[in-house]
Amino acid sequence: MTLSLTAIGAVLLYLTATALLLTRLTRLRHGTAQGITSKGVVMSCTLLAVALHGAILSQDIFLAPGLNLGVTNAAALITWLITLILAIAAIRLPLDSLIAVFLPAAALTLLVEQIFPSSHIVSADISKELKFHIIISILAYSTLTVAAIQSIIVALQDRHLRSRQPGGIIRSLPPLQTMETLLFQLIAAGFLLHTIALATGLIYIEDMFAQHLVHKTLLSLIAWSTFAILLWGRHYHGWRGRTAIRWTLSGFVLLFLAYFGTKVVLELLLAS
Repeated sequence: MTLSLTAIGAVLLYLTATALLLTRLTRLRHGTAQGITSKGVVMSCTLLAVALHGAILSQDIFLAPGLNLGVTNAAALITWLITLILAIAAIRLPLDSLIAVFLPAAALTLLVEQIFPSSHIVSADISKELKFHIIISILAYSTLTVAAIQSIIVALQDRHLRSRQPGGIIRSLPPLQTMETLLFQLIAAGFLLHTIALATGLIYIEDMFAQHLVHKTLLSLIAWSTFAILLWGRHYHGWRGRTAIRWTLSGFVLLFLAYFGTKVVLELLLAS
């Protein structure tokens, strides 16, 4: 499939913003203020890329028969949503390291969505309750994806500090305690959204067996339990560091299998 000028523009802007942000982080690490790119310029490139990305998805997802939430469309939608949330939140929170991860990811998923289009139509006739469930589910997965990446960054930061060699971009990150606090804020927000998504799904989805949703629901419930235990351990036992990271990544893997594992099996493997 031929890439549109809009898609090419979005990808180039994502990559430009990534390069500017990494250069900015490197110079901040070295304490060099001269010639440093302002955060406003980086965010402007990011938001323009997000706007173009969103325009493409609106044409590819919102079709006359309903919502096209095929595998590649869903992946491009989630990275778009994550990047948008991070760009807005970065106005007040130290999220530069996370944005630097998701900018190229957004570019990649957009390219894949354009080159390898997929189709899984969710009928336009579904109820408002089910539409709400779909939106909340995507928001929950997006938020917990950010938390998973944040946990990896915290793990790298913790390892460098333990070895007393906080080199590279690690030196430009906020203090470890601040990064861990942000991690648990993300987990709490994602857990709340995931709870709402599960509740609405169990209430409003009529026949899970007919819709091949049993495995997805079971994995989602196990993931929910994993995050619930993590938040309980944090609140009552002060879990942090490697323990928190292991639980976070375990919950995310289960959620990834629930959202994309079942999607790949149903739409690509079984369909072929």
